[in-house]
Amino acid sequence: MCAAPLPSGGVCGRCLQHPPAYTRTIAAFRYEFPLDGLIKALKFDEQLILANFLADTLAARISSRPDCLLALPLHPARLRERGFNQSQLLASRIAAVLQLPSLTAAASRVRDTPPQSTLPWRSRSSNMRKAFALSPGLDVRDKHIAIVDDVMTSGASIDALAQLLLDAGARQVSAWVVARTVPHRGKT
Repeated sequence: MCAAPLPSGGVCGRCLQHPPAYTRTIAAFRYEFPLDGLIKALKFDEQLILANFLADTLAARISSRPDCLLALPLHPARLRERGFNQSQLLASRIAAVLQLPSLTAAASRVRDTPPQSTLPWRSRSSNMRKAFALSPGLDVRDKHIAIVDDVMTSGASIDALAQLLLDAGARQVSAWVVARTVPHRGKT
């Protein structure tokens, strides 16, 4: 479900004990060298052309098509600071490649939370509580929606948004990420 690498495949113990709101994760890469440098160059050095390569690689891994895509939103303050949402760049490219609709203004980040990467794993879910809102009038009833993001570590951000979508009537939510971090012992 969360794409944590397991020696025998299947579902990890964390997902068995506390199933996330999303049902499946597709990750193109592990978040490790040299890919971590590419993602950092995209996000922090404005190497926006990298979004095409990363999105194309993720799109090539897709076998089951959802009804639409939704980029994980940034808070307006972080969007102003960065100047772009890397997840939106990825989602737009994937939508074009796979010819899928993209819900560009369907969700917003309403709480300016500390970056997940600065928090211990155990604090990440509570950090995301009430962090997102869906746009008024958004109709996701009976739709399969894929949330697109650059990196999944704990999955808390995608899980929070996925739960909102399910509460609004979505049939299924998938997580599509460029890279998945490999959990380390002591960080769960």
